[in-house]
Amino acid sequence: MKKILFTCLFQLILISGMLGQEKNTTATGEEVINLAGAWSFRIDSLKTGEQEKWYNKPALFFNQKIKLPGTTDDAGFGNPLQLKPVLKREVMLHLWRKFSYVGAAWYQKEVIIPASWNNRQVSLLLERVIWQTDVWVDGKKVNTQGESLSAPHDFDLSPFFKPGKHTLTVKIDNSKKFDIGDGHAYSAETQIIWNGVIGKIQLVSKPGVYLKNTQVFTEEKLNRIKVVSEIDNKLGKNLRSALSLTAVNGETKSEKSNIPLSLKAGENIIVSYIDIKGPIKKWDEFNPALYNLHASIKSANSTHSTTTRFAFRTLSSKGPQLLINNRPLFLRGTLECNIFPLTGYPPMEKEGWRKVFESAKNYGLNHLRFHSWCPPEAAFEMADEMGFYLQVELPAWSLKIGTDKLADDFFDREAGRMIRYYGNHPSFCFWSMGNEMQGNMKWLSDEVIKLKSVDNRRMYTTTSYTFEKGFGDWPLAADDYFITQRTKKGWVRGQGIFDVEAPSFNKDYTKSVDSLPVPLITHEIGQYAVYPNINEIAKYTGVLAPLNFTAIKDDLARKNMTAFASDFTNASGKLAVLLYKEEIERALKTKNVSGFQLLDLHDFPGQGTALVGVLDAFWDSKGLIKPVDFRKFCAPVVPLIRFEKATYTNNEVFKAQIEVANYGAIPLKNATVVWQITGDEGVVLASGKISGVNIHLGNSALAENISTTLTKVTSAQKLNVSVSIENTTYQNNWSIWVYPEKVNPIPEDVVFTTDYNEALLALEQGKKVLLNPAKEKINGVEGKFVQVFWSPVHFPNQPGTMGLLVDPKHPAFENFPTDNHTDWQWWDLCKKSTTLVLDSIGLSPSAIVVRNIDNFFKNRNMSSVVEAKLGNGKLLLCTMDLHTDINNRPVARQLKYSLLGYIHSSKFNPVTVLDMRNFQKIEKKAKQ
Repeated sequence: MKKILFTCLFQLILISGMLGQEKNTTATGEEVINLAGAWSFRIDSLKTGEQEKWYNKPALFFNQKIKLPGTTDDAGFGNPLQLKPVLKREVMLHLWRKFSYVGAAWYQKEVIIPASWNNRQVSLLLERVIWQTDVWVDGKKVNTQGESLSAPHDFDLSPFFKPGKHTLTVKIDNSKKFDIGDGHAYSAETQIIWNGVIGKIQLVSKPGVYLKNTQVFTEEKLNRIKVVSEIDNKLGKNLRSALSLTAVNGETKSEKSNIPLSLKAGENIIVSYIDIKGPIKKWDEFNPALYNLHASIKSANSTHSTTTRFAFRTLSSKGPQLLINNRPLFLRGTLECNIFPLTGYPPMEKEGWRKVFESAKNYGLNHLRFHSWCPPEAAFEMADEMGFYLQVELPAWSLKIGTDKLADDFFDREAGRMIRYYGNHPSFCFWSMGNEMQGNMKWLSDEVIKLKSVDNRRMYTTTSYTFEKGFGDWPLAADDYFITQRTKKGWVRGQGIFDVEAPSFNKDYTKSVDSLPVPLITHEIGQYAVYPNINEIAKYTGVLAPLNFTAIKDDLARKNMTAFASDFTNASGKLAVLLYKEEIERALKTKNVSGFQLLDLHDFPGQGTALVGVLDAFWDSKGLIKPVDFRKFCAPVVPLIRFEKATYTNNEVFKAQIEVANYGAIPLKNATVVWQITGDEGVVLASGKISGVNIHLGNSALAENISTTLTKVTSAQKLNVSVSIENTTYQNNWSIWVYPEKVNPIPEDVVFTTDYNEALLALEQGKKVLLNPAKEKINGVEGKFVQVFWSPVHFPNQPGTMGLLVDPKHPAFENFPTDNHTDWQWWDLCKKSTTLVLDSIGLSPSAIVVRNIDNFFKNRNMSSVVEAKLGNGKLLLCTMDLHTDINNRPVARQLKYSLLGYIHSSKFNPVTVLDMRNFQKIEKKAKQ
């Protein structure tokens, strides 16, 4: 009787004790205790070997509480932020942790092990940790140590847990363990170097014989799958068991039941095959068909089951062409650099990733590259369901790969863990060993060869671009595909071209990719800086402080420029969009390019505040372009044209070759292609229709071209050229500018001169003057068309600005059609110019006719066209060349004509006064 009472009392104690922890029992033979919630906590202050202090007096040592999953940043533990938002490089490097801590921290929780877990296997799962984990149970240290940046930390606690109450202690050290470079798995640039645990925190109970891991390899040609089961027999003796496997897709089941097994004590690797019933359904971006594999192991009185997801998809190549299921594949990608500004760490639930992939898909993308990090399980699951092709990387951005054995061995172990935890996911399509790696490339090549021999379910490359030994040694023999921005034969991204070559839209990268033996993906194209949106500051309600944005906002306020801030963002962003459009279209026009990886669709707030995105760091629109318009040039099927230039005179013929990049699911048969050219107010100037066109997969040139005279254009106009495929949503358009071949002469009451002294004489006589000095004779900043690269903080010495800000309704542009931002027609003018710094010559913003947007690290008042009163006259100063070879430069000739017309009109009435001393500062004197 006493024994019965004691047993009942013990069970009541267990039940009451478990009220503070959640226990879930599943049909798989597993039981789970969720350890999410309050934990006792302390930042480390112990010397080595003093752990007994917390064990003997835990209440004194663990004197704080923290919520897990979560981080010390979430809880407000660590060093408070001391920096002030000032425009200094130190502040502008990245977003800043409001509370930072790097080092060891201790977490402790009492757990109740139920009686039903007696003699079962018990493990502790910590889904994601930075970087090293040690565990104690009741003061006894567990022999294993967690070390992964990419995979869960999993501890076998079976020898330590018996039914009853136990004290679980976890020490987490987020300090750097190996030199892995600046990878985004461990970097202050985007993901913060947090301490804590995110994702699942669980105690998991399993029977003595259980499925430890299951890997699925599809064998489509044999209409079957190969299943590699890792079965752990913890019962300490050989035994017989049975394995059952069922592959399910919809209502179709393919199974192999009760496979007899003889298991030895310890680990057993079992290889099985299942023939797939019915036609195989293949996974891709258009039809992400998924299968579930249910595996079950029976032995003695226990059963343990698992489910893993897989898909049939074949990644391959034919020479330089990438293939998915033997169909041409073009990767339309962007980077994901672990940018999550509210938390400083990635979402661990699928819903947290839905916005990422839906945003990318809305803008026509089908691919994400995870720059130097591996996302959590939830990201793979969402990508599986949405049909996204992922490139995953080791947490490496190393300059000495293959030369540091501790780091190299860690990378090797990490690769094994990534296969183990994420290898079955069909979205895990591509694997690079890291970003821009340098060092011992043979080690890197050998690692790729080793991984391919173990797991052939994806394509591999040694590195996402390298500067090692120039450009001539790549790709390596181990590479299945090749990522670069430049080959030994030339650039494959516009960053090295668009500011050097006059705008031409009939070019591609064919010469640069000639003779490449494997598919090429262009590396980090774009990187066009957009002026910060200071309204974004209010969105930073989490653990990171936007000191960089606040510093810019305060600097604008000091300089009385706050009113221009949103226009700066819009105008610089519109310029970035048109450059991204040409980047993408040029890649699509090149037959032997198999994709691009943007940097970036969304902002990268690290590495000097690199705001290079169409979207902000939250994946929200900046209002620069609608998704439907972005998809015109970034989609599975994109109409394209090749044409010589952006600007024409009305005595010329506009010619264009029509192409269609078709990387859709099927060829387009008997299609009708429609083209149209419209002018002011949508007036149709020319049109055409091409019927019965078969548009094959890949890049297809059509048999017919556009050819039309421009004589109907009698005044300067911006025209719209559009091409669409009838009865589809596929449509694209381009702008060209047409100017009259002849313009009227200079009005008699206006003086046009390139000479400072002549201008002064005319002004003293009370005349109106358009002064246009040679750009070499102007004090200022070198003119450029493309805005600053990446970040003016990270690269502070680059010349140029962030584009033009123009009022299209200003009377100075009555005869010069323009939008509020730089477009292709401004290229020649921007390149042949010197930008004035108005602060140094005493001109206020009211004098500006054309504003140049300075980079946000300097925020100077800058301009290329200003107006002012000087002496007895009125001055319009243009620092863009309007006089050199004017008969062969119709854009310069037209701007000159428009400016002269403005000066001649009654609307020209400058209010700003420029004194003689400041006027003289404009002229660059010859060195004596």
